[in-house]
Amino acid sequence: MAWRELTESYSDLPESRMLEKGVTSLWSVRDVIAHATWWEEEALKHLPAIAEGVRPPRYSAVYGGIDAFNALMTECRSRLSLAEVLRYSAETHERLIRYLEDVPEALVATETPFRRRLRLDTCGHYPKHAKAIREWRERGDAGWEGGVPH
Repeated sequence: MAWRELTESYSDLPESRMLEKGVTSLWSVRDVIAHATWWEEEALKHLPAIAEGVRPPRYSAVYGGIDAFNALMTECRSRLSLAEVLRYSAETHERLIRYLEDVPEALVATETPFRRRLRLDTCGHYPKHAKAIREWRERGDAGWEGGVPH
């Protein structure tokens, strides 16, 4: 449901609006989608080890913190087109869903490190960005009608 709310927050926007900065600080909707995607990638990268009882390295030790990691990934993904970001997002989300279909129920049935990490990187993360997009739209949609500024 949280994923659907995120995708619905931008699904009817024209490409030009999805590239406008200002959703969160300097990010556009395209940037927010890329951000959600790289956190799903992080889930796919770390959840298998967490399932085996291995604690992943801290972002502070590897990148200098989560903000530094986000800044690095923002720079890396800034060269991708909207179409590339949307395609990669759909592919990554599908990979995550397929992975989770095979996860033992015990890892998600109760509060475990696996479930906590999954929530942080996905369903607990999406609502923040869906809300930011909706609020950004409310601020800017008053000047748009049918995808055309007026």
